[in-house]
Amino acid sequence: MSETRTDRRPWLVGVSGASGTPYAAAVIRALLHAGEDVDLVVSRASRLTILDETGHPFRDAHADADLRRWLARGADGTPDAFDVDAGADTSRVRHWVPGDLAAGPSSGSYPVQGMLIVPASTACVAGVALGLSKDLLQRAASVTLKERRPLVVALRETPLTGQTLRHLVTLDEAGAVVLPASPAFYAGARHIQDLVDFVAGRALDAAGVPHKLYHRWEGELGQGAGQGSGATGPMP
Repeated sequence: MSETRTDRRPWLVGVSGASGTPYAAAVIRALLHAGEDVDLVVSRASRLTILDETGHPFRDAHADADLRRWLARGADGTPDAFDVDAGADTSRVRHWVPGDLAAGPSSGSYPVQGMLIVPASTACVAGVALGLSKDLLQRAASVTLKERRPLVVALRETPLTGQTLRHLVTLDEAGAVVLPASPAFYAGARHIQDLVDFVAGRALDAAGVPHKLYHRWEGELGQGAGQGSGATGPMP
């Protein structure tokens, strides 16, 4: 699934155990459509969520095939809502085992552009805020912060306890972008995929990655009432 290139400088995508696997799929698809390389860390807890939300496993030994099936799936459960071969080159994805603390992203000398944790569970938030580095996802996030690279944390939980709020403030003070997975409706959502793509698009906005996942606000009331995002099928 991975390429070996000396000029490779990927975006690191971490998938934690929170509900919201369609958010992760939308972010990965958009990164690939933008021509970006991706390093992927799927936590052990998130594999249960992937299985529960998609009906399919994510296995290290079959990561390429499992990823392609995951990326092809629509947020409403449609198996082949997206044509993975139309611009989303999965050969640009390198998968890392979550328990491998000797993996490339565990070191600050490993070249990455930044990291997006999508979705981020409260346990993941706590681990990163406290610097626990209990797995590769948390370790890579800590490295991202210490190297002053962009870190986007797309929290998917409600309601929030005071302890989690304090952890989020800690991440904000450390330089991370805390981005709750809160869909907006002004973009003219017509489909569950539109809502998912809005959150994914905002995460990519925070990372500075161009995309066409949603219609942006243009200062005119009612502009979203007559249009959907157009993102319910394969991306342009």
